[in-house]
Amino acid sequence: MEQELRTGGLRVRAHSSSVCFSGALIDGPRIQQLLLHCAAALESNDVTLAQQAMWVLNNIASSQGDPNQRLTSWLLRALVARACRLCGPAAGAPQAAAPAPRERAMSVTELAEYVDVTPWHRFGFTASNGAILRAVAGSAAVHVVDLGVTRGMQWPTLIDMLSKRPGGPPALRITVPSARPAVPPLLGVPDEELGARLANFAKSKGVQLEFNVVRKGTGTSTSPTSSPKKKQAPPLCQQDLASVLSDPPSLALRDGEALVVNCQSWVRHVAQGSRDAFLGTVRELKPCLVTVTDEDADLDSPSLASRIEGCFNFHWILFDALDTSAPRDSPRRVEHEAAVGRKIEGVVGADDADGAERSESGARLAERMRRNGFTGVAFDEEAAGEVRRLLSEHATGWGVKREEDMLVLTWKGHGAVYTGAWTPS
Repeated sequence: MEQELRTGGLRVRAHSSSVCFSGALIDGPRIQQLLLHCAAALESNDVTLAQQAMWVLNNIASSQGDPNQRLTSWLLRALVARACRLCGPAAGAPQAAAPAPRERAMSVTELAEYVDVTPWHRFGFTASNGAILRAVAGSAAVHVVDLGVTRGMQWPTLIDMLSKRPGGPPALRITVPSARPAVPPLLGVPDEELGARLANFAKSKGVQLEFNVVRKGTGTSTSPTSSPKKKQAPPLCQQDLASVLSDPPSLALRDGEALVVNCQSWVRHVAQGSRDAFLGTVRELKPCLVTVTDEDADLDSPSLASRIEGCFNFHWILFDALDTSAPRDSPRRVEHEAAVGRKIEGVVGADDADGAERSESGARLAERMRRNGFTGVAFDEEAAGEVRRLLSEHATGWGVKREEDMLVLTWKGHGAVYTGAWTPS
């Protein structure tokens, strides 16, 4: 039986094996309209209409196509999975166009290559390091509590910057919790080995570095010279994280140290209902600086259609940027896109915002920080200049703008990633 969808000025006739487009080409806005039709159908339990939209999307999506097609393939995969979970095996539903995400543990070299494909991660490293360097000027000892997902990739640059500080570098401590979000990129190297590598690098730069790992639920820490069991850290449990930060003995806080809490792609993994409590715990540590880097998107609406729209508009940024910086069959590109696909499955598949990764925009994060007793610290021109130098090494579509005392990475004018620096009021 032939069925028909109307999306704006476009008429689409869908069959189980073919699709006919008339009136216009399928472009980004029309793909988005089809996605919204499908989301609305799923929300109203209209399986027939949802299947119809999926068949049309299946003829558009391609994991090897242009950015819109590649992104659509991941959105379709998430919609099919949701339909099967909510309605049972959807008779006649298409197979997802995108392959299942393949997650593998990388070597340190592979992780560095992954991070360098675009400035998505390095932007936050550079902006945060600039703010940290300024905040700890004159301090003889610095302690960074590192809440991040890129396994120490930020710190070689900071160590190098500290080594060049007039008057000599400070003693540096870096503390990481063993519990972290189980999300890409994954590193096949234990934290202690990573700490030992960082310590050797710091030694070559004349910086004294102590690297500590706080074990989940134990209230104890290990250093690179100890011999813990080498096993993967368990997935993040927000309660475990809060207990680590609220237990000063486990962090071994010391008088006279300048304490910095660095949150890199971390806050969105904390349950929404617990974020204020998390920030309150951070504030109680009395740090001299808190840096927050995250994705500049609001993907926490209770409406599936709103989340789908947010996913399409925001994740298009990275898919489009990758199209200019990596061949379509590049393994690094495929890994980046699969990491986004994993996020999309969480955003589309889970309605309980406290049970899944949920981004909130920089503007909303700034409001949350102020509400929890923090004051924004503006980035100086030196930090902004370092960011611009970083972006000059990448495609011309990348840019940076200032917004509410934060720096925001942009792609063709669209906000992608923000970094803010904060002090307790």
